[in-house]
Amino acid sequence: MQMTDLFSKQCCLGTIGLILAGFGTLFAVFWLDFLDTQITNELKLAPNTRTFDTWKSPPLDMSIEIYLFNWTNYEDFGNASVKPIVEELGPYVFREKPDKVDIVWHPENSTISFGKLSLFHFDAERSRGSLDDIITTVNIVALSAAETVRWKNYVEQKKVSLGLSLYNEEVHVTKTARELLFDGYEDDLIEMAKEMSAFSSDIVVPFDRAGYFYMRNNSASLMGRYNMFTGADDISKIGTIGNWNYGSRTRFFEGNCGMINGSAGEFYPPHLQKDQVSFFSPDMCRTLPFDFETEYEVEGVLGYKYSGGARTIDNGTLFPENECFCAGECMPSGVLNISSCRYGSPVFVSFPHFYGADPFYLDQVEGINPSKEKHEFFLTIEPTMGIPLEVAARFQLNLLIRPSSNIALYQDVPTVFFPVLWFQQKVTVSPELAADLRQVLCLPTIGYICAGVVIIFGILLILWFPLLKLICRSERSSERQRDVEKEKSAPGPDEADSPLIFTNGIKSAEIKSQARSHANRTSEKGSYN
Repeated sequence: MQMTDLFSKQCCLGTIGLILAGFGTLFAVFWLDFLDTQITNELKLAPNTRTFDTWKSPPLDMSIEIYLFNWTNYEDFGNASVKPIVEELGPYVFREKPDKVDIVWHPENSTISFGKLSLFHFDAERSRGSLDDIITTVNIVALSAAETVRWKNYVEQKKVSLGLSLYNEEVHVTKTARELLFDGYEDDLIEMAKEMSAFSSDIVVPFDRAGYFYMRNNSASLMGRYNMFTGADDISKIGTIGNWNYGSRTRFFEGNCGMINGSAGEFYPPHLQKDQVSFFSPDMCRTLPFDFETEYEVEGVLGYKYSGGARTIDNGTLFPENECFCAGECMPSGVLNISSCRYGSPVFVSFPHFYGADPFYLDQVEGINPSKEKHEFFLTIEPTMGIPLEVAARFQLNLLIRPSSNIALYQDVPTVFFPVLWFQQKVTVSPELAADLRQVLCLPTIGYICAGVVIIFGILLILWFPLLKLICRSERSSERQRDVEKEKSAPGPDEADSPLIFTNGIKSAEIKSQARSHANRTSEKGSYN
């Protein structure tokens, strides 16, 4: 009966151990797939989810820092021996509260359409300077008017030349920082152009005031209409832009350069590689590539750093595939021609202070000091889930001033890529979100540790009784070995007289005494008989 109970217990423990070992093995094999599925479901953009709430209104302290270039020697412009001198002023810091508006879901192709809107508020405490600072810069209204008719006939050019003279326009303009940025300023030339646009479809006047950030505050019109993949059917597409302003390509660049692709800016697909990422910029009407640079940690989370380099701002000089970005006029590498995207205004984009650009641009203006630390554009992304950890978006706006033989104001000017401002938007993941990311990234290791513990415990249960028998058998063998050794150590005949020999715990001397007493008693009995 006892043997039967023992055998039953052995079978029960062995079965439990086998189940645990099998479960732990299966858990270890499928854990990563299970975890990846859960993370994928969490990352997908869907209504009433944490991902959607974070995407729609990012819970981050966001701001934009704007630096304006003050033109200090504008009186000498036209003197070939004197370069324009600029002085950097700022930063003028504006707190930004971004939001997504006019959201429409498209479950049939797993996309979402929306507009981007931001509220900007001046942050005087973090700014260096006042919005009432007086700044002299390039007259973008007069310059844009001249460039609009550059390739038109003589009569059209003379009309613009006459208008510039009539309204006393100059190459430079002096305004407050407030007017140059979000508030804008009125200009008689704009009013005249608006009146003329009623009689000619060739004249397009998109604004009623001039200002570099005019109509951006609390308005979604300038950023256009986005369509983006949600990742519901394919997580590798999440955040990828589907179309912009209802088109899959722009009309501003030819060939592949006109294609709309890359990220919309907020999401990147999980499991990133160390090669390249890209995002679409509505301000430039094109996609910008960023190459992998290095790995480093942000708030304790390892990320891949992708930085803007020569490929990002090349227009065909270094990379022939970028030649279609020239928009008809190829310049040395370092600036991007976005004139066609900006209603014909001669706007060229570069990194701040012409960082990474051809020396051709740095030699034209004094007061420019490029620095990798201050002026590099980079993104740091957590590669497993594709979540941005740190972004430093930095660009500079430049206006191309060049001679125009039929427009009096610009007949004798030199050719200069003139920097007017640069800005940066730097965002770092919050410590709270970074802590959540660290926990999620530890889950694979935690899962494997748990699986290992379960497997080891199951194996121990399977081997419990065999090990117990082996131990008991080993103990019995040891006891028998000790008994044999004791027998071998018992005293022989020659050792009987030794008072130091023990047998069963009794001294040999006592044994001999008992033996003599017994012999004497036997002898006495014999004599009596």
